[in-house]
Amino acid sequence: MKKLSARRRHPLAAVVVLLLALAATGGLYAAFAPAGKAQADETAQSLAIDEGKKLYTVGCASCHGTGGQGTTDGPSLVGVGSAAVDFQVATGRMPAQQPGAQVPKKPVIYTQAEIDQLAAYVASLGAGPITPTDKQVDPAGADVAKGGELFRNNCAQCHNFTGKGGALTKGKYAPDLEGVSPKHIYEAMQTGPQSMPSFPDTTMPEQQKKDIIAYIQTVNGEESESPGGLELGGLGPVSEGLFAWIFGLGALVAIAIWVAAHTAKAKKS
Repeated sequence: MKKLSARRRHPLAAVVVLLLALAATGGLYAAFAPAGKAQADETAQSLAIDEGKKLYTVGCASCHGTGGQGTTDGPSLVGVGSAAVDFQVATGRMPAQQPGAQVPKKPVIYTQAEIDQLAAYVASLGAGPITPTDKQVDPAGADVAKGGELFRNNCAQCHNFTGKGGALTKGKYAPDLEGVSPKHIYEAMQTGPQSMPSFPDTTMPEQQKKDIIAYIQTVNGEESESPGGLELGGLGPVSEGLFAWIFGLGALVAIAIWVAAHTAKAKKS
């Protein structure tokens, strides 16, 4: 009986066998994979920053400084974040063709991959607003009515009631928002480009930004109707009726004066 008990397996023998089996099948690698993935992501980010720095040196440093500190020709980029870079470069506003009151939208000269690299480098200069994900900018299920209320209270003063844009002071203007992608509208609210104020999540939460995007897309969509006929910036049928009344009545008065003047001349002759 003593010999039989001496030959019994050690309590940890099964654990050792299981570990050996996992090692043989790659189980241990899977257990440590998250650390490897994090290291791979860090390496990819470092490569993106390096490539972005090369692009920055060629296309941006002459105005914004070699380290993004800014010059007399361009503001500092420290702390603007990747969202500002994506908005400015992906809409063609940057690099700027020439200095002026406001940099206009124009054809994009970088690929999205290059824009991401530029954004990664600028983001490494200082913390700032991060480029939003597709989920963050997706207006599906958003409250259009609430978005309209938010837009009228915060945006219509410059962009008009339906986002048609308008003139500002000193040669600046609020651009037309029709056809602008949800991502770029979201980034503009995050970063406040040009004369626009910024609306960070602490001021305007993500859901409210989605509501505004949904409103802009709805009022500028193909299914949107204008019951008053002429849009006049989407001010509505009351303002359109007033416009027709004032100019229509003015035209009638002008015609009446012209007829009266020519009638008096005819009687004199």
